[in-house]
Amino acid sequence: MRNQFLLPLLLLPLLLAGCRREEPARTAYELYFQEVDLTSSAGESPLRTETVYLYDTETRTSRRLAEALVNELLKGPADETLKSTLPAGTTLLSMRIVGDRARVDLSASYESLSGVALTLADSAIAMTLAQIPEISSVQITARGRELAYRERQVLNIREVLLTPEEDVVSTVDVTLYFLNQEGRLVPEERTLDLYEGDTQVSAVARALEEEPQGRDLLSPLPGGFQVKSVWLEEEICYVNLSSALLEGLEEDTLRTALLALENALHSLEAVEEVRFLVDGEFRRDLGPLGGGEE
Repeated sequence: MRNQFLLPLLLLPLLLAGCRREEPARTAYELYFQEVDLTSSAGESPLRTETVYLYDTETRTSRRLAEALVNELLKGPADETLKSTLPAGTTLLSMRIVGDRARVDLSASYESLSGVALTLADSAIAMTLAQIPEISSVQITARGRELAYRERQVLNIREVLLTPEEDVVSTVDVTLYFLNQEGRLVPEERTLDLYEGDTQVSAVARALEEEPQGRDLLSPLPGGFQVKSVWLEEEICYVNLSSALLEGLEEDTLRTALLALENALHSLEAVEEVRFLVDGEFRRDLGPLGGGEE
């Protein structure tokens, strides 16, 4: 008789365990906010982090994760010693990932920022998105428009994260090529900073993705165009591009971009030849194109 009551009691914990739902997996991320009291951060960055936990099921793609992180950033911090760098009422209008660039479009409130306030807001967004391995640069717009008073429209995450004076390990003199008002490539001499982990060829590719210093010059690279990877092997520089970025580009536009890359890379003493690849596959039809000025 005792065994008849004992068996159900022994099975009860197993039944309860089977009914208990497992908590969905979550991952911790850091959001960047500004300190309210800046007296203790003299000479240092005023940005500090606050941890947020996001469900993995809701952030399966880079775009969805980036969208979730920016929306969490827009909610503001829970810590009373921190404050948001973004204006109250700002909303995320759209989030796109093109190549390894995040394109963040915010509402009109973001247009009210300028100077240091804009720099801090841009940095907070870029540093928050830096946790996504697939993203290496960020472009922030308001209602689809660039902010005219911003020095750089595209933020390179490596440069945002590093302290320039402390992390520069060497420099290299190069000649970059940009478009003049007549649409011709013209040279611009530049000294590039090399950070730990940089190579000369990667620094050149990154510099071409930035805005030219000359007032009347234009970028030779179409919007969203980026080098996927670049490396040097025995005086041959390999430039790997993404097929997704090449789709829809006009032949002349693509040729100008590749020629600017090739000419700039040839300005390095170590580079004798430039070869282009698409998704890791060598493309003979993309080069060599010139190896010097047009």
